[in-house]
Amino acid sequence: MLKSYLPILVFAVLGLTVGGVFAFLNHLIGPKRPARATSASRRQLEPYESGIPVAPAKNLRFGVSFYLIAMLFILFDIEVVFVYPVGVIMHGAHSVFVLVELLTFVVLLLVAFVYVWRKGALDWK
Repeated sequence: MLKSYLPILVFAVLGLTVGGVFAFLNHLIGPKRPARATSASRRQLEPYESGIPVAPAKNLRFGVSFYLIAMLFILFDIEVVFVYPVGVIMHGAHSVFVLVELLTFVVLLLVAFVYVWRKGALDWK
């Protein structure tokens, strides 16, 4: 019984050790805060992410197309994730019924994708 939990314990200890070593090294050799903050040092300490300002303007709003594309991506992504278990079942089942079921699912997915595409939901406005 204990042998079945041994890999989990080794993995947890290894992960905590590596994380702790990296945190200690970051503290040891990482950048330190200057004694007196200047405008250049304050700017250097701000996080930088792809040229996007850290504090966005209060009137910055995302368009509806951004949310629509995000929802469609999640929807199609989740549907594609369901294809993997069917592939595992097909590997063990050797059944024509499972193959027809998978092809039906993929065809319906493609029909939905073409419908969304034709409606213009994927056009960035």
